[in-house]
Amino acid sequence: RDNIGWYRSCKNKNIMDSLEQGKKIIKDKIPLISKNPGIYKMLSSSGEILYIGKAKNIPNRLKSYVTDSNLPIRTERMLSLTHNLETTTTNNESEALLLEANLIKKHKPRYNILLRDDKSFPYIYIGNKDKWPQLTKLRGKKSKSGYYFGPFASIGSANWTIKILQKIFQLRVCDDTVFKNRERPCILYQIKRCSAPCVEHIAKKEYLSTVNDAIDFISGKSRRIQKNLSKEMEKASKELNYEKAAIARDRIKALTQIQNSQKINQTNLNEADVISIYKETGKTCIQVFFFRSKQNWGNQAFYPKHDPDDAIKDILSSFISQFYENKTIPVLIITNYEVSERVLIEKTFSNRERKRIVVKKAKSKNEINISKLAERNAKQALTQKLIQSDTNNNLIENLTKKFKLNNNIDLIEVYDNSHIQGSDSIGALICFGNEGFIKKRYRKFNIKNDKIKGDDYGMMKEVLFRRFSKAIKEKSGSLSLPDLLMIDGGKGQYSVSREVLNELGLHDLPILAIAKGKKRNAGEEKIYYENKEFILNKNDPLLFFIQRLRDEAHRFAISTHRAKRKKSLSKSLLDQIQGIGRQRKRALLNHFGSARAVESASFDDLKSVEGIEDSVAKKIYNFFHE
Repeated sequence: RDNIGWYRSCKNKNIMDSLEQGKKIIKDKIPLISKNPGIYKMLSSSGEILYIGKAKNIPNRLKSYVTDSNLPIRTERMLSLTHNLETTTTNNESEALLLEANLIKKHKPRYNILLRDDKSFPYIYIGNKDKWPQLTKLRGKKSKSGYYFGPFASIGSANWTIKILQKIFQLRVCDDTVFKNRERPCILYQIKRCSAPCVEHIAKKEYLSTVNDAIDFISGKSRRIQKNLSKEMEKASKELNYEKAAIARDRIKALTQIQNSQKINQTNLNEADVISIYKETGKTCIQVFFFRSKQNWGNQAFYPKHDPDDAIKDILSSFISQFYENKTIPVLIITNYEVSERVLIEKTFSNRERKRIVVKKAKSKNEINISKLAERNAKQALTQKLIQSDTNNNLIENLTKKFKLNNNIDLIEVYDNSHIQGSDSIGALICFGNEGFIKKRYRKFNIKNDKIKGDDYGMMKEVLFRRFSKAIKEKSGSLSLPDLLMIDGGKGQYSVSREVLNELGLHDLPILAIAKGKKRNAGEEKIYYENKEFILNKNDPLLFFIQRLRDEAHRFAISTHRAKRKKSLSKSLLDQIQGIGRQRKRALLNHFGSARAVESASFDDLKSVEGIEDSVAKKIYNFFHE
């Protein structure tokens, strides 16, 4: 609809002039650009990046925008907004591809195909320098020395695998501080999920052997482990060491149960990602299945933002470039469609990973089967999302009609506060659109004014003023303005919220305040809008919708407040000593076990801690004893 409307409006001479002006800006720049690989950025009059593209020869690529007579409507719309052009040359096309993916993810230009909801995936980590290696999860950069296994599609998949490793190999999962201060085994030892290395219920050599077995197991070598356990059980039985034999027997039993319950990877893929795309009514879902060590480590759905007319091969190509921009790339990527610029992507990825990377469309019977499975998952996920989107659109439309709102409502922001008698006061903002809750727009506000902590009206005023004054000033990182505000509160909260928005010149931004009913019963809420009171029927779907938004804001506010309170409670007296940073604090706690023990330590004891010089030890001692 947007394309058709824009095309019809092109009859307007001003818009056609803007299109020609945009083409002229590009045409004038072409002679000034060297014929090298690189990227180009199209900018609006305000400096907003409209589009980022790459090219093997930048001038030749830009000529197509000027000379082609049948450009897509979307491209013409972009050119009509273009007021400037910037280019960056690279040494080769591979560097241009990597730079393009990086800049698209950073700036999110409105006319590029965008990967939304991208995040780092969890890995399982086992250290190789610890005396008693720990089993844990990690996200982000692999800065620690040790073994990394992943990526896992979700925290749930990683947790499931960790439970398996605990059940079979009984490795520790507690952090170093807890581990070094145990005097007796924890409950995990009692339920046979840990061998209690904290109190040396297992010999170091034997523990390291089980660590190596766990590494082999997660690397796909489970049959060899089972044979070794069988030999170990037989040997222990012959030596009449029945306790050791029973432990080996229990591990064999657990291993057999796990193998029977695991999803069998019929494709026999050792290290591969299967990526399948499904497109319907201009929307797309991409499913990624992760296979490592011949095991399926879960799958994840993605919904890239793109123009309805974009070709599947282009969407797939752009997705792959952005998806692996900050991730380790497997040796094999299998897709259900051909990928545009496949050879360039393979070359770029291979150079980056320093190993051969293959990107190919599924061909063998097994590859086609798993690719079709991923495509069916993508279709199902997209169908559910489209249904949810239609439902959300209907609810938002009913909300607009009920309260006779003049705005077209696309984004709703909901606000709530949380505190305990004024302590750890926070404000919370959540956002909702036609595709559901938009988690990346959630924000928390630590209340800065001590005089208003505990004052709900004052807290709401501070939160709204900080949020909207920043947006109006167009500071970097600020959110775009919503179309509707919802406030958890009654007439008072409505009045102070209206006062703040009016003061900032946002007179047309509507506000709904949701007051709890008598005895705080759900279904008896009163809604205030423009000094009018509304009471909806208890069975009205619109009331359920408003309650859902209010409850999500309340959940986010409570969870954020609890996290802040927990952090403040966990602060040590050591944090108050100038010159004691994270590393020294960790060294002291690891050595003494607690801040209380540090407090009672002598000057000589403090000096004996690694990393604590005489001057620092004196400062710590004086802090506690002066």
